Amino acid sequence: MTGPRRPGRVLADLWLGARMAVTGGRDGWTRAALTALGVGIGVAMLLLAAAVPGALDARAVRNEARNDTGWRPEKVAAANTLLIALADTEFRDRSVRGRIVRAEGPAAPVPPGLTRLPGAGEVVVSPALRDLLDSPDGPLFAPRLGGARVAGTIGAQGLAGPGELAFYLGSADLTDEWAVRRDQFGGGEPGEEFSPVLMVLVVVVVVVLLLPIVVFVGAAVRFGGDRRDRRLAALRLLGADTAMVRRIAAGEAAAGAVFGLAVGGVLFAAGRQLAPLVTLRDISVYASDLRPAPTLVAAVAVVVPVLAVLVALVALRRVVVEPLGVSRQGPAVRRRLWWRLLLPAAGLALLYPLTDVGEGRSDTPDYQVAAGAVLLLVGTVTLLPWLVDLAVRRLRGGPVPWQLAVRRLQLDSATSARLVSGVAVAVAGSIGLQMLVAGVEAQFTTRTGQDTSRAQAFVTFDDVPDPDAALARLAAAPGVARSAGTSTTIAIGSDVSQAATLRIGDCATLAEYARLGPCADGDVFLAQPPAGEQQLTGFGPGDRVTVSGSETAWTLPRRLRTVPAIPDPAGWTSAGLLVTPGAADAAWTGLRAQALLSLDAADPDALERVRNAAAEVDVRARVMALDEERQATQFVNVKRGLVVGVAVTLLLLGASMLVGVLEQLRERRRLLAMLAAVGTPRRTLGLSVLWQAAVPVLVGLGLAVAFGLGLGAVLLRMVGAPVSMSWPVVGLGAALGGGVVLLVTGASLPALWRLTRPEGLRAE
Repeated sequence: MTGPRRPGRVLADLWLGARMAVTGGRDGWTRAALTALGVGIGVAMLLLAAAVPGALDARAVRNEARNDTGWRPEKVAAANTLLIALADTEFRDRSVRGRIVRAEGPAAPVPPGLTRLPGAGEVVVSPALRDLLDSPDGPLFAPRLGGARVAGTIGAQGLAGPGELAFYLGSADLTDEWAVRRDQFGGGEPGEEFSPVLMVLVVVVVVVLLLPIVVFVGAAVRFGGDRRDRRLAALRLLGADTAMVRRIAAGEAAAGAVFGLAVGGVLFAAGRQLAPLVTLRDISVYASDLRPAPTLVAAVAVVVPVLAVLVALVALRRVVVEPLGVSRQGPAVRRRLWWRLLLPAAGLALLYPLTDVGEGRSDTPDYQVAAGAVLLLVGTVTLLPWLVDLAVRRLRGGPVPWQLAVRRLQLDSATSARLVSGVAVAVAGSIGLQMLVAGVEAQFTTRTGQDTSRAQAFVTFDDVPDPDAALARLAAAPGVARSAGTSTTIAIGSDVSQAATLRIGDCATLAEYARLGPCADGDVFLAQPPAGEQQLTGFGPGDRVTVSGSETAWTLPRRLRTVPAIPDPAGWTSAGLLVTPGAADAAWTGLRAQALLSLDAADPDALERVRNAAAEVDVRARVMALDEERQATQFVNVKRGLVVGVAVTLLLLGASMLVGVLEQLRERRRLLAMLAAVGTPRRTLGLSVLWQAAVPVLVGLGLAVAFGLGLGAVLLRMVGAPVSMSWPVVGLGAALGGGVVLLVTGASLPALWRLTRPEGLRAE
């Protein structure tokens, strides 16, 4: 079977290996199917990752096509213009995109996704919003549409995604005072560039989400590895040389990978049809958006078989060196530690010098960050088998299930370690990432100055005929515990270069804006900004001022008192005139109504009812939920992507692990059936399977925590943030990984009960 290497001989050996992947009767086909399924799940995940950039680009293109907020040259009313006003709102933490439109001519532009502009009293809604209106929660949102009749739905080209809540509301009385004029949709300001710190975060997110998938694909290729090694060892003993055995192994691994590519393509094609049904953190995509770039598909099609072949060749050392020991299932050679430490050491060597990213540099070598993170995390894969072997080597005694599990691990711990390695990498990466996110969060978080202990919502009406009635409607809304409503306009001082806010309200309400001291109806106050800021002039006692809107002159009373302005609950310090109702002039018109609202903490929908009450007065009313701090949009999007990505990765890794556990049980079905036949209780066998999974998991999670903390510390050092350990984050990451493995073990029990039937003793 030896001889010179000829192209025909090489192809024949590769073809022999491919045939061995599927021969062997039912057992061989089952092994091939499990390998293809395991690799296929990994391929589907890689294709999904490859499709994400295209899906985000498709969302961005649709957003740009419908954009109506970017700067445009001022237009005059014409046959091809329309007026459009913002009516954005929220519903239970979900954003709702709202627009009020009025055509000014027969050729007015129509937004993407609409066949015509809605008329007065009509509204066109997105399919997701239509579903919401038809649900039991519909009555809680419907008032924000002003009683309009739903006249149609927005098409896909007019929505960011299938789960987006959006509407276009027609109006007959919209004016250019509170709206903008457009003659086309589309275009907008260029997107904000990522900061160096965010770029580091994005690079590491990509590595952390993709690397566990690659690790598991490598593990899936080794399904049935023991039997494969014994077959190859038999060929070696029959006279096959080292090169021939390697070629046969390469052909067998490549065949399994090709089957996996086909299965992965089918799984991805089926899964993308379900994509429109899923909305994660306000993000949804159409099935047509999930189209991986051809170059990325080609990369997956090349990398997966190459990875499979490399894994198979690396695993051939014992087969080539000591085939008799493999054939007899002799004891494995003790694993060496020194080379397993080289990869994480190399990763640290690449990452540690990058300590100035947080100082504003934009030339951060992203490839170096990615390579360092990959090498560091791969260290968990190389170290895990050595640690599991070390942990179980001297274990003795204990209950019967424990002894069965330990003995199996002592005979072959590598297979269990391979199954856990993907989860260990995912947990280590998520811990490091969460540490980085927590460490840099302060850089992307700003204090708003809002005081939620004084009020929880701020409402503004820009143009209402009766501000007092609007404020009374808000105060009477269910869930409102206290309302501090004012009417505002602008006053021009005797020094015409000075303008100040004129605010009308009772004493208790005006006390939210300044330290008034004694106050009674009929008083007028001049609230001056803090010392050091420019003071208001032209608003002294007896000065004549002009009230904007009504353009009436008003003489300030002689008893005008100057008081210091203070920040209101919304975080603004507004210097100006504070007027009690008894001193206000009934001739003042064009007043804006504003209200600071304290909500009933026992009513979870209090804010929704406030939004409804405001919309019933004016659909364009702005309702702002007060919050003491806010985070940058880009940072929030990256965090959102991290949460979604980690959840999907762990879910699919769990499915892949289940395939691996089923393959292990199938390999040992005769042994399990024999144990059951001699009277071993099923409970004992089930617990032994659990312990056999739990020991590598505990070792893997401990290793993952150590490497995750190390990765997090290095990343924090890179971005110039203080290194701190977040133990709740560590505990959550470890708990998620452990929970996935427990679920997988529980899901494998039905297969265990089936394999322990007497039929499992039959052999051919």
